[in-house]
Amino acid sequence: MAIRRAMSGRIMDRTAVVGARYMSSWWRSVQPAPKDPILGVTEAFLADQSPDKVNVGVGAYRDDNGKPVVLECVREAERRIAGNLNMEYLPMGGSVKMVEETLKLAYGENSELIKEKRIAAVQALSGTGACRLFADFQKRFCPDSQIYIPVPTWANHHNIWRDAQVPQKTYHYYHPESKGLDFAAMIDDIKNAPNGSFFLLHACAHNPTGVDPSEEQWREISHHIKAKGHFAFFDMAYQGFASGDPEKDAKAIRIFLEDGHHIGIAQSYAKNMGLYGQRVGCLSVLCEDEKQAVAVKSQLQQLARPMYSNPPVHGALIVSTILSDPDLKKQWLKEVKVMADRIIGMRTALRGNLEKLGSPLSWQHITNQIGMFCYSGLTPEQVDRLTNEFHIYMTRNGRISMAGVTTGNVEYLANAIHEVTK
Repeated sequence: MAIRRAMSGRIMDRTAVVGARYMSSWWRSVQPAPKDPILGVTEAFLADQSPDKVNVGVGAYRDDNGKPVVLECVREAERRIAGNLNMEYLPMGGSVKMVEETLKLAYGENSELIKEKRIAAVQALSGTGACRLFADFQKRFCPDSQIYIPVPTWANHHNIWRDAQVPQKTYHYYHPESKGLDFAAMIDDIKNAPNGSFFLLHACAHNPTGVDPSEEQWREISHHIKAKGHFAFFDMAYQGFASGDPEKDAKAIRIFLEDGHHIGIAQSYAKNMGLYGQRVGCLSVLCEDEKQAVAVKSQLQQLARPMYSNPPVHGALIVSTILSDPDLKKQWLKEVKVMADRIIGMRTALRGNLEKLGSPLSWQHITNQIGMFCYSGLTPEQVDRLTNEFHIYMTRNGRISMAGVTTGNVEYLANAIHEVTK
């Protein structure tokens, strides 16, 4: 009996050693992930003790004092909903009221497509979540398809479709020499892509370049995409924030709808309502008829179920309260125009200061571009000099967040840019 117990003890000890060896090796191969380049800029800015430091890297709106802004319409909506509702789960598809109001912004207040119930739509975790849901939907129901993404684009687009295991191709978009749209090359890429490809398009205020096609160019893009049977998926993160007019900023969407496309749209309220941390967005897919829309929505909800199950309620209540109340919506339209106009004003001021300094370079692209970001044309080496010599922080591709430019720092910024580009 004693021998049996001793042997049993040795077996248990050996098992414990083997188990410990497995446990200690499970995560041994895990390496630190590369730092996000934009978050790295902010970390470096915060660590800098210089009183002259300027952060034009972060993609979030700031007022003319460099402070975050909460819109008055948002504050009023919060007052109205405070304490009036319970904390129950939303349906998997999210707030029906918020989705209905969001579709009106994208497809038109009196859209026949909405009335015909041809749009499958669900609340999403801001624009990122909407893109990810669609990428997984694409992979599940068009497993052999690929996505064409512009060069350059918001870096997370590549991460989203990569993690959804959708093969990626790129198409020409930005022309470095003109600092504008490489339109001819873009059209060639659309024509040369295999029939039935997916194309990711920025509806307005292209990130990171601020370069948008003209209305006529959008019409030609639409024509060629339809001729090839491609599917157009729009990421619309800046509706209203680009020009100050949500209708104008939805022009590309409306052109594609007029031409009879069945499109997909990712919408976000991070920028145009300042609801960055609330993660409020919407994914919509235009279908052939109501029956197909019901089926597509059911599948989008099934994709959401194992991801996050139900979207959050608070931000959705803020959005639906604002958009469904005529007075609050009017106030929002006024406030979003104030934000857009400040950005446009800072573009004019930055260009004006550079030209006043006698720079031999053309800075016309600063005012030709639109939205939060300006693709300045600065080289990585010039950006490094701005940081090291002038304590100005931005991503090394030369992207300037115009929200970080203020009347208090625009002259300093212009002088620094002038110095490194001489």
